[in-house]
Amino acid sequence: MIPLMRVEMSQEAGAAVSRVLAGGMIGQGPVVDEFEQALRERIGNPYVATVNSGTSGLHLALRLVTDPTGTGTGADGGEVLTTPLTMVAANWAILANGLRPKWVDVDPMTLNVDLDDLARKITPATRAIVIVHFAGYPVDLARLSDILDEAEAAYGFRPPVIEDCAHAWGATYRGTPLGNHGNVAVYSFQSVKHFTTGDGGLMVLPDAQLAERARRLRWFGIDRSAPGRGLVRADIPEWGYKFHMNDINAAIGLANLAETDEVIRRYRDNAAFYDRELATADGVRVTERAADRQSSFWVYPLLVRGKDAFIKHMTEAGVMVSQVHERNDRHTALRRYASLLPGLDRAVEQLVCLPVGRWVSDEDRRHIVDTIKAGW
Repeated sequence: MIPLMRVEMSQEAGAAVSRVLAGGMIGQGPVVDEFEQALRERIGNPYVATVNSGTSGLHLALRLVTDPTGTGTGADGGEVLTTPLTMVAANWAILANGLRPKWVDVDPMTLNVDLDDLARKITPATRAIVIVHFAGYPVDLARLSDILDEAEAAYGFRPPVIEDCAHAWGATYRGTPLGNHGNVAVYSFQSVKHFTTGDGGLMVLPDAQLAERARRLRWFGIDRSAPGRGLVRADIPEWGYKFHMNDINAAIGLANLAETDEVIRRYRDNAAFYDRELATADGVRVTERAADRQSSFWVYPLLVRGKDAFIKHMTEAGVMVSQVHERNDRHTALRRYASLLPGLDRAVEQLVCLPVGRWVSDEDRRHIVDTIKAGW
């Protein structure tokens, strides 16, 4: 069976972890500092904070933007515009901050939020917007910025945006890595992402003030740069979480970071092969490819006719395929927020994702394409 996902792990990671284990410091220490500096250089943004998971990063990001003064006023039941086509982590973070998700429909050709629907749904009750770059394909951030300009003119405030980049390590918008477009961006380094630290995440912030606050709140609100690492003498003005990364995960990250360009290159090469071969294939439709953005293709999304039959056909041929994420609005925990979402209805009726990672060989991808072209 050709797997849909697999762990991408450098052979150097084991030795890197062994050095940490032998060094006497396994919590947040010098290896985390080294890793963060490497990430600053890779992303091209100095304002970063590693965390122990992408989920923690989303939780903390919503705290930062909906409670900017640290007074606990974020939990006022305000609305967060969000997508139902994602891992539930993004929407659990909304609930965990005492806020209400308000669903934005999905554009079936991008699988990202429908920006026209998002524009219609901004109101004075909007506290924040969460967007997901589905499968690594960036949302049109320039169009989103225009929508925010319009909201600011209409309501006197500009809703803050959190970019969920869990699928999108290596993706770019207008030639620039995600995390450099004026919003809070959160990456996931979970086990089966393009780039993993075993588990972990990264917050990329738009300014020094937010970055400093994120770095405090990820470790109980303690300023670890203060004398004595902030353990004894420093006052804690604002309570925080235990969301920090440790040196073990950072060591894995540094080992994998050295290979991540080659990993992403192979994902894109396989995706380009599918694009060429499936552009005119019967019963399938390739999603959007805009010239101003470059997907990282965490998975390869495809819109298919006869989805159940397609999945059965591919499985019998030894190819693992899946929708990947269940629509969140159908879960009991979120059902009270239900709304009409015709774009999402169309998308999930057709959406299937193909394996596209580094483990997919030239022979594998030819088998996948030939199996599709044979019909189901």
